[in-house]
Amino acid sequence: MERKDDELKKTQVVEARARNISHNVRCTECGSQSIEDSQADIAILLRKLIRDEIQAGKTDKEIYKKLEEDFGETVLYAPKFDMQTAALWLSPLLVAGAAAGIWAHQKHRQKTNVHIMALNLVRGVPLTPKEKETMLDILTPPPPQGITPSSWWKRWRSQ
Repeated sequence: MERKDDELKKTQVVEARARNISHNVRCTECGSQSIEDSQADIAILLRKLIRDEIQAGKTDKEIYKKLEEDFGETVLYAPKFDMQTAALWLSPLLVAGAAAGIWAHQKHRQKTNVHIMALNLVRGVPLTPKEKETMLDILTPPPPQGITPSSWWKRWRSQ
């Protein structure tokens, strides 16, 4: 009885591993389906090959490597990260970074434009010198903090 349970568990583990691997391998005939979903002859043969390799004691990594060596890198749905596929893997980060940069630049310009518009409005209104000074203090954007290229250049030239 225990022996049958052990065999059943072993069979279920082999089957689960085989299905997991089969879902990550592209059918070479269909192209758009995994070999788990495909009914093409090559898909059936590859599923059998995977089960045989598992029963022979190979790890998932070894099976993926064998399939990649036999059929090329395109047989795997998840390409590995190397110099050839770096653009593919990093492009979402580059696009998100560019979008964030554009958004931040637009926000900065919008904020700066509001200050300029307010200053122009204040210049045309008759105010007392004290009111003008207060308004300019409130509406003038603060100077940039840290070392700017122009301040660095001025300090270097004065030495």
